[in-house]
Amino acid sequence: MASLFSSCLFPENWPFSLELLPQPAYMVGGAVRDAILGRTREYLDLDFVLPSNAVKVARQIATHYKAGFVLLDSERQIARVVFPHATADFAQQEGDCLEADLHRRDFTVNAIAYNPRTQEIIDPLQGCADIKKHLLRMVSPANLEDDPLRLLRAYRQASQLGFSIETATQAAIRALASHIAKVAPERIRVELSYMLASPQATPWLIGASEDGLLAPFFKSATPEHFHQLAEVDTAANQLTSRWPQLSEQLQSYVRDTVKTTWLGIAKLACLVNPNPEIAEIELQELTYSRAKIKAVTTALKLFPQLKTPLMTLREQYFFFQEAGAVFIITAILSVIHGQSVEAIAPLISRYLNPDDLVAHPTPLVSGRDIMVALKTPASPLVGKLLTEIAIAQIEGKVSTPEEAIAFAAKLVINH
Repeated sequence: MASLFSSCLFPENWPFSLELLPQPAYMVGGAVRDAILGRTREYLDLDFVLPSNAVKVARQIATHYKAGFVLLDSERQIARVVFPHATADFAQQEGDCLEADLHRRDFTVNAIAYNPRTQEIIDPLQGCADIKKHLLRMVSPANLEDDPLRLLRAYRQASQLGFSIETATQAAIRALASHIAKVAPERIRVELSYMLASPQATPWLIGASEDGLLAPFFKSATPEHFHQLAEVDTAANQLTSRWPQLSEQLQSYVRDTVKTTWLGIAKLACLVNPNPEIAEIELQELTYSRAKIKAVTTALKLFPQLKTPLMTLREQYFFFQEAGAVFIITAILSVIHGQSVEAIAPLISRYLNPDDLVAHPTPLVSGRDIMVALKTPASPLVGKLLTEIAIAQIEGKVSTPEEAIAFAAKLVINH
């Protein structure tokens, strides 16, 4: 099978020297599976099993290369070394031999080991055969119960790999579904982030919902809400086919470390309570960051405005000011709730035009300019004057700093 291996298996392509690994040492998990599949990765994610001293070896490698070191689990002896373009996890072998360790893993395709010194494949559970069949098969129900996150991970991996879940494995997942409630919410969130970002994962998210894995985390969501996820993909395709520049934003990540895309935000908005205040509580329980919660709740609050008759320039100005980068999510939500793409096309054109003063105001004057010219102290009035100047500018009433100051002076007199 060596001819099928992608370069990540070969030590010369690792970010560290094979000589720093003790004998024996084995590569395991996703990197081996993906190499057999012929899947290549720009960012290497390597996993190693060592018979002993796993944390000590990881620390030595990190020190040698001045790389990052993270102790992941002191009890089970698991540590991570972080390089600029790769991570390498080192875990102490579970059980008295490598084969016992492999028998404790989640799915057979992830229970294959590779000896980098001999190029030998160790495959006691016939994971290679399941890879050929594109089949996700559990090692045992007990292993799934041991870490119930594996129940959801089956759907995530199936979606990423284009695999199907073997019948007995699917039955075991359904039987064990109630155990998912024991999993820490932040671990659930990470799996969801992968799946919400990918249109090919949508059927698997719907399947995970039908099999009882998501109800503890999305208490407001009905089967119809999960089926809306497919409508989000359709609406996103409609918008990006007409405005290709939207595609990059939908696939980009909202800030923070855990990867949630803007497309994922649109889907999250379908699964939480439509009341933004209740939605906020649900997302806090899933440990989403403030930035992501704000994005969802802003979209829920604003998208109904796009279903109303055409807004005035003044209303559009305030809409864009509040929406910001969330605008594209409000557009998608309005489409899946019945608004036509044609009806919101003018607003999308404004959003995409950096010179459009309604969506992207360019101030004629600053607050300091107003305070100096009108001899007025800092106060909420200055902010209100700036807003009125911006609206007067988009309505064509003022176009120069001088006109803006004169306009503000009149407002103060009439105030």
